[in-house]
Amino acid sequence: MSVEVLVDKARLVCMQKGSRFTAIREKVFRLLAKTESGVGAYELLEELKQTEPGAKPATIYRALDFLTEQGFIHKIESSNAFMLCQHFDHQHPAQLLICEQCGHVTELHSHSLDHAFTEQAAKEGFSISRQTIEAHGICSRCKANH
Repeated sequence: MSVEVLVDKARLVCMQKGSRFTAIREKVFRLLAKTESGVGAYELLEELKQTEPGAKPATIYRALDFLTEQGFIHKIESSNAFMLCQHFDHQHPAQLLICEQCGHVTELHSHSLDHAFTEQAAKEGFSISRQTIEAHGICSRCKANH
């Protein structure tokens, strides 16, 4: 999906929710839309400073918080990085496959895995409010290059 289609979709979701998709939030969204791997907040800040020289860490963290709250991005907990979710217009389970060599992240949506995980948590008396499962390994492209 093109960056412009994703931005239009994000604008529509924000309008429907009554949220403001400000210029800074859109710029951070666009930066995330250009990568297939997770990106750290300070790396995003350096890129944002190219068009917004006055941007500070708080600027990027506020934008990332907003984008996370809207469901536009996933946080990769293991690397403290962020990635765009291209399926943000609906609720879905998320499992991330993270390549340890090239950093590429693939997002899966296994409802059966989500159901099994939620069921196991319920047996422990635990109620899941949100979850992202991460798996680290080697992607098919990196395997093919060895």
